[in-house]
Amino acid sequence: MTGLRLALFDCDGTLVDSQASIVAAMGSAFAACGLPAPEPGLVRSVVGLSLPQAILRLAPEADAPEVSRLGKAYQAAYAALRRPDGPLDPLFPGMLEVLDALEAAGVLLGIVTGKSRKGLIATLESHNLSGRFVTLVTADDAPGKPHPGMAEMALETVGATPRQAVVIGDTVFDMEMAKAAGTGAIGVSWGYHAPEALRASGAALVVDEAAALPPAIGDMLGTDGLPDRASRP
Repeated sequence: MTGLRLALFDCDGTLVDSQASIVAAMGSAFAACGLPAPEPGLVRSVVGLSLPQAILRLAPEADAPEVSRLGKAYQAAYAALRRPDGPLDPLFPGMLEVLDALEAAGVLLGIVTGKSRKGLIATLESHNLSGRFVTLVTADDAPGKPHPGMAEMALETVGATPRQAVVIGDTVFDMEMAKAAGTGAIGVSWGYHAPEALRASGAALVVDEAAALPPAIGDMLGTDGLPDRASRP
């Protein structure tokens, strides 16, 4: 395939390791609303969903006002965790090099995430990544994953067809979104959902290290300027 190529990255669990901050903020939010903190494993299982969707899975009996209160408490708790001296959530090893390699090969970069736009911008700014992505689609802009709306909005913004794009993510919600939108889907094993679950939900392959992403994306979208998988040591 030649021409336009678009790599759409999830954020939490794919680009950045936000597990500790998300679990801590959710526990603080539930405590602030007089509820017992959800188990960390359960919190990790809902990462990738929009905040209201995630809260409803953690507190299925909550009514709309309580979901709203929990959401606001979570956002306040997460903001309170931000550090003035550096990023709260570190990039996963090798991800900066992945972005560099894709940009050098002419692949357009985008983000599709269940984070709020404010939260995403803060994360990108903390890693000096502002301006590197041609499209940012958040839970503020489109229906939450696994609905295809985020991917479809990103495609429309860039002028790409589904066959010219691939979603890279760590949860079944990412893979299901990609499948529904008709894009390629590559899973990463270092995030929140198990590799077998990613494959079962639509991942064409699951990679175990960041360095495997550029050749995998090259295989899916066209190899011009990207390393060949066969050439990797």
